[in-house]
Amino acid sequence: MKAKKQVIIFGDMRVGKDSPNRSKRTPTVRKIKSAIVPIDRSAVRLGHQPGARPRVETGSAAVADLGASVSFEPTLAERESLDRIDLSVDLAPEHGGLRLANPILVASGTFGYGVEYGEVVDVQRLGAICCKGTTLRPRAGNPPPRVTETPGGMLNSIGLQNPGVDAVIEKYGSVWASWAVPVIVNVAGESIEDYVEVARRLDGVPGVAGIELNISCPNVGKGGLQFAIDRDAARAVTAAVRRATQLPLLVKLSPNVADVRPIARAIEEAGADAISAINTLSGLAVAPDRTRAFLGNTYGGLSGPAIKPVALRIVYEVAQVVSIPIVAIGGVTSIDDVLDFLACGAVAVQVGTAIFADPELPVRLADELRAVCLRRGLETYRPLVGTALPKRTGAPSAKGAEYRP
Repeated sequence: MKAKKQVIIFGDMRVGKDSPNRSKRTPTVRKIKSAIVPIDRSAVRLGHQPGARPRVETGSAAVADLGASVSFEPTLAERESLDRIDLSVDLAPEHGGLRLANPILVASGTFGYGVEYGEVVDVQRLGAICCKGTTLRPRAGNPPPRVTETPGGMLNSIGLQNPGVDAVIEKYGSVWASWAVPVIVNVAGESIEDYVEVARRLDGVPGVAGIELNISCPNVGKGGLQFAIDRDAARAVTAAVRRATQLPLLVKLSPNVADVRPIARAIEEAGADAISAINTLSGLAVAPDRTRAFLGNTYGGLSGPAIKPVALRIVYEVAQVVSIPIVAIGGVTSIDDVLDFLACGAVAVQVGTAIFADPELPVRLADELRAVCLRRGLETYRPLVGTALPKRTGAPSAKGAEYRP
């Protein structure tokens, strides 16, 4: 997102240049820096001069600064070594497999249906694409305004605007079937029956590699209570969809709960293959005149770098109580963020809001993860997973332990 410019005008600067009333003072320009900006590709944070090629080390004597961003042009020998590093991951080993070439996915709602970025990004180099939220029937979405930037991120209230599952299959199914990159369809609904019917229609469709359930939707059968914040509701919708389809099934957790662990366990017990964590946090923006909420639907979902600590905490907690794979989402903008989520137990990550500023970021992160493995002398990235987890299951943050004086 480009930085906005706020111009403060002294005097009447809108009159003609020859007018005697024209102020001679130069306007002061304040540049408001966006929290989500493209990465400076010339920057190398390895203690080298900008543009210098960092030294690549292997084995136990590798650089201690594991989290540093990697940016270099490898030699032929190094390229061959990089190509041999195994970044593959299976997100559904129990149900036919959902094997990805690398653990960097793009998040639902930020990459359209994949075709929109085809001329900008080599989509075949992505681990997987999670397409826009798809419902049983077409949805027009929420009233505008729908999006606003915030410090450290953005609020969105799109309202699941989409043409409906049948139109999605008709328009994009054949395109997805021609791609090597797996496409995971994000599914939303207002009842268990909605989720089940969408899953049935997607089952067996060429080009659809899996389903990601967005259960942060109002359950009309429970007075609008979100499936994601009720353990029994989360279990019920997951189990129903599991019975309706043979497709690999990911379920997306909401962060808007006191203790996410019981919900994660219920989802695993109900047959989910993997967990996506997390969805957006509920937030609000105030209109400039401060007489109302800014977004047309009042509330929006907060995403971007601001939510990363929350996402890390939830991945850390969930990884201690489930055995199925975890796909982390929330504020990924650099290789440091990828490594943090892997350390907390995730086996893959989804890049979301940062794509709006830097569409090529997900592809570049996969290359940088290979470079990190090369520097560590690793043949696969798997030794990087779970390194920050405690040896014994700890108390959840809902216990308030972190707030003790």
